[in-house]
Amino acid sequence: MTKRDGLQRRRLLGALGMGVTAGIAGCLGGTDSEGDDLPAHVYEPSLEGVEEGPVEFTDSQRCDVCGMPVKKYFGSSQLVHENGQAAVFDLPGCLFAYKVSSTPDSPIQGAWTTDYQTGELIDATMANFVLITDKEAADDPMGIDPRPYAHRSDAVMFLENWEAEDLSPEEDIIIGLDKVDMETAKIYRKSRLPDE
Repeated sequence: MTKRDGLQRRRLLGALGMGVTAGIAGCLGGTDSEGDDLPAHVYEPSLEGVEEGPVEFTDSQRCDVCGMPVKKYFGSSQLVHENGQAAVFDLPGCLFAYKVSSTPDSPIQGAWTTDYQTGELIDATMANFVLITDKEAADDPMGIDPRPYAHRSDAVMFLENWEAEDLSPEEDIIIGLDKVDMETAKIYRKSRLPDE
């Protein structure tokens, strides 16, 4: 290798390293090497050509919000847009983040998440999401996640047994996916969403 080749290689590796560092900081809503705020991610679907869902989760799929393996935790979720683009998530909090900060102009055709009680894939557009907020009591992999249930009665039963917080179903603690907004999504993925 010539001296010039070595210099070009070092420049390339340095640029790649800076890009990776900035990319990671951007995902976390951090700052660049000069201390300037980086914009939080706007998420894009990773799958194309999905006519309808749900698609089967695979070991090689990574969450379109946090990059973790989608089959690693309890809450594997996904959604499909009308244009055939689809996104997969490891947890329902990431589904929330994608819903409020994604790029496709195409409406959501369908969405699915894992029922917290049964472990079965359920229709996320009809699911009852319990908005717990106590990170200490939850012991979730990414800090905290909402608890999805197919049946409202199961969500209410969860609340009745959840001693960490005094929550009531009458206080909009159980919501549908259509009610998820930026404020709600930030409960679960604040560092991955833009500041308002």
